[in-house]
Amino acid sequence: MMTRIGCSLAITLACLFMGVAHAESKKIVLIAGKPSHPPRMHEFNAGVQLITKCLRQHDAIEVEFCLNGWPKDESILENADAIVFYMDGGGRHEVVQEKGRRLDFIDKLANRGVGLGFMHYGVEIVPDQAGDEFKRWIGGHYEHMHSCNPIWEPVFAAMPDHPIANGVAPFRIKDEWYFNMRFISDMSGNEPANVDGLKFVPILVAGASDDVRNGPYVYPKGPYPHIQASKGRAEAMMWSVERKDGGRGFGFTGGHFHDNWSNDSFRKVVLNAMLWIAKAEVPKDGVVSSISQDDLDANLDPKK
Repeated sequence: MMTRIGCSLAITLACLFMGVAHAESKKIVLIAGKPSHPPRMHEFNAGVQLITKCLRQHDAIEVEFCLNGWPKDESILENADAIVFYMDGGGRHEVVQEKGRRLDFIDKLANRGVGLGFMHYGVEIVPDQAGDEFKRWIGGHYEHMHSCNPIWEPVFAAMPDHPIANGVAPFRIKDEWYFNMRFISDMSGNEPANVDGLKFVPILVAGASDDVRNGPYVYPKGPYPHIQASKGRAEAMMWSVERKDGGRGFGFTGGHFHDNWSNDSFRKVVLNAMLWIAKAEVPKDGVVSSISQDDLDANLDPKK
């Protein structure tokens, strides 16, 4: 039978353990954009809820999400360790609305070290509106007529030595993979670099064939001569940064087709990235999750 002293010690240790576990938990906020595109494409609301379910299978993570655009109550972002945007971009991007007020709001969070992630169309902004911010936050962005957006099937044959790649097996998958991003200092982005205090590491890198470079792209159809001129060069379609403010960021250009979340490696590399920018420990084998067809079919926006 345990003595009173032993029982008291056990309770104390348990409380200490629970306190440490609570202190180490990280909060990730996922923001989904408004509905767009045909069914099972740009399913931001369904995708964010699917990702939330997967992240909640990881004990040390608190996840909250906002649907249909910018949160009505911004206090949800104030104590976030990381914020991920999965939404339409360009001139309609949620972060550039309200005449720059939202940009300033996110920039203040970034300066405090909050991690930031942008996915698919969400990596595209108008340079004059948010180019400087995106280069500071995540190292680069999609630029209209500089970057391109073909639908193709790259082969991600090798993974870097980086926590985001933990447990991610080589894979290939058809998606609208953007490439030729406008990276900081106009670097190509297919190799690690340190630029102005920003540590840049490409995560998903693959070569694009001449046929892919020749188009058609989704819009405008192309081809663009500068994309053709870079034939033979590997392209980064997911990348990570460590900022001099102490924060982290990532960009991920896939995510057009909703059903691609069923691919374990595709899903895992994104889940890993979300933990990493929140400064949570990424498991050695990556974030393990499982989803069903019912999960994929859940929460889809009504579209024609």
